Amino acid sequence: MNSNNFNPKNVLQGGYFHRTLRKWQSTNILVDPSNFIFPLFLHENDDAYEEIPSLPNIHRLGLNKLKNYLEPIVNDGLSCVLLFGVIEDDSLKDESGSNADDENSSVIRAIPKLKEWFPELLIACDVCLCAYTAHGHCGVFNQTNCPVLDSCLNREKSVERIAQVALAFAKAGAHVVAPSDMMDGRIDAIRNILRQNNLLNAVSVMSYSTKFASAFYGPFRDAAKSAPSFGDRRCYQLPSGSTGLAIRASERDVEEGADILMIKPCMSYLDIVKDIKREFPNHPLAVYHVSGEYAMIWHGAKANAFDLRMILIEIIHSFRRAGADIIISYYTPLILKWIKENKFNLN
Repeated sequence: MNSNNFNPKNVLQGGYFHRTLRKWQSTNILVDPSNFIFPLFLHENDDAYEEIPSLPNIHRLGLNKLKNYLEPIVNDGLSCVLLFGVIEDDSLKDESGSNADDENSSVIRAIPKLKEWFPELLIACDVCLCAYTAHGHCGVFNQTNCPVLDSCLNREKSVERIAQVALAFAKAGAHVVAPSDMMDGRIDAIRNILRQNNLLNAVSVMSYSTKFASAFYGPFRDAAKSAPSFGDRRCYQLPSGSTGLAIRASERDVEEGADILMIKPCMSYLDIVKDIKREFPNHPLAVYHVSGEYAMIWHGAKANAFDLRMILIEIIHSFRRAGADIIISYYTPLILKWIKENKFNLN
């Protein structure tokens, strides 16, 4: 290249040769512990401490194991957990998921204990029926043994049950209810039932507003024992190729009063993250870094394909750059540890 013909305006390296300059060029990627939520699988057996082969280093926990498990993570800065119930005994599952809001369920019993042990911890509860129903789907059916799934799903009854479960979690002391079922109208139903019980100003609604039907959910369904016994969830979760429908789904939940929006999964959907943040800049936006994404990265690092810490920094920065304010991740304990040790940056 002839240096006499080179345009000085094209010299970019002068803008990022120094560590601080690189930080200035990396806008909207700052992370601190408050950006992260840690999902927890709460087993019906209070003494359970079960490894999950498809989700390495993550466990199903009984109530008696929970405090000691969480203490070091809270000490590293954990500010929020997302609770999922796990039922081992299939006899406790039925067509309407009645155990979901039973006062003896693992989630409802854990909420007051968590508030007692960790008073500053924000407690969010996933609201769905799949882990509690005999069929493993996220709603209620008009009949059993449905020949065609979408024709048998009863939206009204499903929404009613989701709202009832959300209310039970709220009454137990949950700060956030997070409906993940994707049934039309459930945000409105939840807010109405919270209003009727004078809880509307004491509970936040974090909607899984744009949730895609995805192959990335496999390890989660193993962990929560929530795989459908027949069919799949494509008639109520979004098609993976959709863009307009993805935005409309979040728009629907904004109109119904959701406090926080969410996109799930996220690594393959960063275009949607950016689009929804642009459409709804005044709503906090969460992304769920889901189980299959977690496992894929874990196994890649174990095979020495890349460095786990460095790849996670890059991935988390991409979430923040796309517009995510909140990141739900099974890597939260590791990330919090690295943040505390000042090891979670690339610059």
